[in-house]
Amino acid sequence: MSFLNIDSVKERTFDAIVIGSGISGGWAAKELTGKGLRTLVLERGRDVKHVTDYPTTMMQPWEFAHLGALSKEYIDANPVASRCYANREDASHFFVKDADHPYVQEKPFDWIRGYQVGGKSLMWARGTQRWSQFDFDGPARDGFAVEWPISYAELAPWYSHVEKFAGISGNKDGLAQLPDGEFLPPHEQSCVEKHFADQMAIRYNGTRPVIIGRCAHLTAPQPIHLKQGRGQCQNRSLCQRGCPYGGYFSSNSSTLPWAANTGKLTLRPDSVVHSIIFDEKKNKATGVRVIDAHTKQMTEYYARIVFVNAATLNSNLILLNSTSHRFPNGLGNDNGLLGKYIAFHNFRTTISAEHDGFKETTTDGIRPNGSYIPRFRNVFKQETDFLRGYAAGFSGYRSTETDTSGMGEDLKASLMKPNYGPWRVGSHMMGETIPKESNYVALDAALKDAWGVPQLKISVAYDDNDEKMIRDFHEQMTEMLTVSGFKNIRTNDKPDKAPGLDIHEMGGVRMGKDPKTSLLNKWNQLHNCKNVFVTDGACMTSTSTQNPSLTFMAITARAANHAVSELKKGML
Repeated sequence: MSFLNIDSVKERTFDAIVIGSGISGGWAAKELTGKGLRTLVLERGRDVKHVTDYPTTMMQPWEFAHLGALSKEYIDANPVASRCYANREDASHFFVKDADHPYVQEKPFDWIRGYQVGGKSLMWARGTQRWSQFDFDGPARDGFAVEWPISYAELAPWYSHVEKFAGISGNKDGLAQLPDGEFLPPHEQSCVEKHFADQMAIRYNGTRPVIIGRCAHLTAPQPIHLKQGRGQCQNRSLCQRGCPYGGYFSSNSSTLPWAANTGKLTLRPDSVVHSIIFDEKKNKATGVRVIDAHTKQMTEYYARIVFVNAATLNSNLILLNSTSHRFPNGLGNDNGLLGKYIAFHNFRTTISAEHDGFKETTTDGIRPNGSYIPRFRNVFKQETDFLRGYAAGFSGYRSTETDTSGMGEDLKASLMKPNYGPWRVGSHMMGETIPKESNYVALDAALKDAWGVPQLKISVAYDDNDEKMIRDFHEQMTEMLTVSGFKNIRTNDKPDKAPGLDIHEMGGVRMGKDPKTSLLNKWNQLHNCKNVFVTDGACMTSTSTQNPSLTFMAITARAANHAVSELKKGML
């Protein structure tokens, strides 16, 4: 029997364990297996294989029971999940239903989750911008968070590393606040977007650029992408269904298959991570406790290093639940800051307008992207009564009206001849929120989920800085649209729209230089447990105004390669 036990432990022992298979987890798996490490990837959700498990990807609108809209029954049962912009009838199977993993809202928060292999990389919006040194310097300069322990120069080669592999389309714009990257050809701006960009260049002397968005789409696949088995983006704009062409980057189409091809990957779906095992004699983590999603049986897996990539809030939950005599308040949590200083992006407000020109152009074409307005407030100096700033999405389309009153041939003829209205544009703000100790997550003392794990309490809210930023966005964008000849300008703010729908939550296990004020060092290692790395959104010290996923990828690749180097030196 002792030999059987030894064999069982051996089968459950790996060089590395990665918790989570989403954007950052996929990158951890790719880098670690690529360096020869036998790697176990744990995913709490079901398996989803590229192409074969995208059931709606080729369906036509009339093939859906509700023509693509969510049913009233679904909305009533899922008031949180149904509010997500990407959650429609063609993609609802990728979203966690509200009842499947409950949490405690001490303050209103819409927690959007994707529990399956690939995580939210199947449904993400694919915006990918680099941070600049200005963003990494922000906390130290403005005093709103602890100082970042890394610089743009340190991360730049890793940005290039992930951009070349993932495939990022964009234009080299030469902006100090938004560094250029390794780009595939960009998408094209619509005529009204180009008009707005031209007017901004003239009216504001180049200080308020409007560029085509940078996004993770293969506009011109390179050999490295073809080697992954991916093809060119077809501009279908049905990305939330899963792309059968691999036209946009996801763990399922890219990093996980690449890792599997090394022969070093073991992928275990339906594996709910309970906690990380800490050995007090060795003073390091030795493995992970896993609950089978269906049988509820617990199994332990062992490894020399552990990467925590369960997505921001679940990564906080796992570490908080990883208690021991040495760490009674959560793994590495000597300073009591684990779970605190959660921040997010403020997507609460929008603006719309119309333009009477460009009537000779009847279509803007279909593309999975729009234009982007990089941050222009408080960039090189403090100029407002709020800290930091905001970026904005910007897109235009030609409105149409169709006469549907006829029957038979008359109706067909009317449908083929739509009446074109004015060009319409819309913009949404993506504001940087300030990490605060009062924005936190914690474990509920009484409530458990279906697997016996404490439910997560979330206490996150807007503050006065966010309100001032919203007002400034309205004022500045109204002025910018007015001077560019737009009319019927309307602002729209939803004060009751809870944080969370941005799906850009960050922090709780922040990086820093001082173990007294941070949880992770510059290599994303827990200060007090060096063989545990946290490289998803939980590690972020501040949020910047850029979409965060590209930075998660670069930070993960950098940390994984450092981990392998330290293992070879015998330091871990």
